[in-house]
Amino acid sequence: MAKLTAVPLTALVDEPVHIRVTGLAPFQVVCLQASLKDEKGVLFRSQAFYRASEMGEVDLKHDSSLGGDYMGVHPMGLFWSLKPEKPLSRLLKRNVNIPHQLHIKLCYPYFPVEGIVVSPPLDSLILERWYKAPGVTRIQVKEGRIRGALFLPPGEGPFPGVIDLFGVAGGLIEFRASLLASHGFATLALAYFGYDDLPSRLEKIDLEYFEEGVEFLLRHPKVLGPGVGIISVCIGAEIGLSMAISLKQITAAVLINGPNFVSGIPHVYRGQVNPPIPFNEEFILTNALGLAEFYRTFEETADKDSKYCFPIEKAHGHFLFVVGEDDKNLNSKVHANQATAQLMKNGKKNWTLLSYPGAGHLIEPPYSPLCPASRTPSVIPGVYWGGEVIPHAAAQEHAWKEIQKFLKQHLIPDLRSWL
Repeated sequence: MAKLTAVPLTALVDEPVHIRVTGLAPFQVVCLQASLKDEKGVLFRSQAFYRASEMGEVDLKHDSSLGGDYMGVHPMGLFWSLKPEKPLSRLLKRNVNIPHQLHIKLCYPYFPVEGIVVSPPLDSLILERWYKAPGVTRIQVKEGRIRGALFLPPGEGPFPGVIDLFGVAGGLIEFRASLLASHGFATLALAYFGYDDLPSRLEKIDLEYFEEGVEFLLRHPKVLGPGVGIISVCIGAEIGLSMAISLKQITAAVLINGPNFVSGIPHVYRGQVNPPIPFNEEFILTNALGLAEFYRTFEETADKDSKYCFPIEKAHGHFLFVVGEDDKNLNSKVHANQATAQLMKNGKKNWTLLSYPGAGHLIEPPYSPLCPASRTPSVIPGVYWGGEVIPHAAAQEHAWKEIQKFLKQHLIPDLRSWL
């Protein structure tokens, strides 16, 4: 009798799962299917075909998929190859207090034909995928102008502090902060527009607001200090870079696919205004899917005239640039290379660059499905983010480990005693 197993059944989303099938006929071909519904009811699905061994077993750690949504040996392929039934949907966890429920089915291979009744699955199970580990505390933050959510690891601490910034989606996005807290970081998911009483639209980047967020985090008795880190993506990475230059408390900045200049909205700090650089609307591309690609819009300015670049050499902390070389929203590889060249020119060695061929703009925690395109409030019908499924998945898995190592290295004065 065919039996499907997965270990563990309950885990954090960045933890691998060992999936096996036993009790099959020798060399039998079967289909493994995965599905989940997001909080809006959008269904995400994936499938892969496997041939059993002469012992009648399939082990995703060692066996190669024959086809489906991926081919080759990929133990977590069913997770990162999930695709939405509703086009331009992104799997974005909003409520981190409840897990994703991932349904996995073991089926006979079949091709959907109208009028043909599909056999029931040979076996099935449900996995719980959490963004928040047991004991992690979530504290709603509404202090002064600051709006967000603070996640604290279990225990007395103190813990290294991190501020988490996202980009054009706006609102309060907590999944990465809660996951970092699950790995020992006191993390503030900081909203800056489109949430609570914050502005509905971004008209300026007020760095003093973000400075208040840094000071709030450092005042907390469970935050280690004397500095904090930033993890950021897209416009959030632009803000993160600007913060690292202006605020001495920033010890480590993770910048995922961001520009090294003010891209569209002026930055303001203590009366000084840093205006956005010119961009060429003619370079906004519409691809074959009718989706916008913005990665060429700053070519004529950012690539050739360094006067537009942030004075990154003034920063006191360390930088980790994470680049998807297939980013279709920003020319992230060029911007990161320009930033590191500027640091080297000034005799600085306070940076690391991770550059991933085939990875797109939205590099997220491991085993998250690639989101190549999605809707955004300001672009109709949507934005093409880029990325190829398998190399993007590999980039996410590698980068997440390196991000945590980098933050620990630069936020924990005596790492050995902390470990």
